[in-house]
Amino acid sequence: MANVAVYNLTGEKTTDLKLNDDVFAVPAKKEVVHQVYTALEANAREPWAHAKDRSEVRGGGRKPWKQKGTGRARHGSSRSPIWSGGGVTFGPLKTRNYKQKINKKVNRQAVMMCLSDKVKEEKLIGLESFDFGGKTKVIAELRKKLPGFGKSTLIVAQDPSDELLVATRNVENLHVTRAQDVNVVDLLHHQYIISNEESLKALEARLS
Repeated sequence: MANVAVYNLTGEKTTDLKLNDDVFAVPAKKEVVHQVYTALEANAREPWAHAKDRSEVRGGGRKPWKQKGTGRARHGSSRSPIWSGGGVTFGPLKTRNYKQKINKKVNRQAVMMCLSDKVKEEKLIGLESFDFGGKTKVIAELRKKLPGFGKSTLIVAQDPSDELLVATRNVENLHVTRAQDVNVVDLLHHQYIISNEESLKALEARLS
């Protein structure tokens, strides 16, 4: 049975919240999580590297020297790939596509596996509310009292307010995301997850 400890805004544990086992107690399969993670990272990759071929580099419009009679090898352009400053043969191009297709069902399963692993290792923390009053100091002090202080932490909120986003942006190792946007990369890049009951129910509705 999947349960998560719920804390109040003073850092004291108040109760245990029962979770849906179909979402938060799914056996992990490393190969499934790895497949989805690598696909998401590939989809976020931008092909910055770009090499110019002989038609794109500057210069080389005139034949370096006449075809015959010089004793030197014949050349038609100083922008040839075998010349210094010439074009590049088979270099990287910015048109390269790294995108990978992700099956929706597999993606959903991988997210549930990561969440289940957080619950199993007691790295999913419940919070009664996110009513911090927009104060960074309140959030920073609360984080010190909750499990996993100093570790990378992700706050999952159903609809993060502007106050929450502003108050958390200067807290070290603390980030915020919407419940509907949580993915495998988010869950693997953060050791602890903090959420309230409303957001956990949103996750259940999205994944079940």
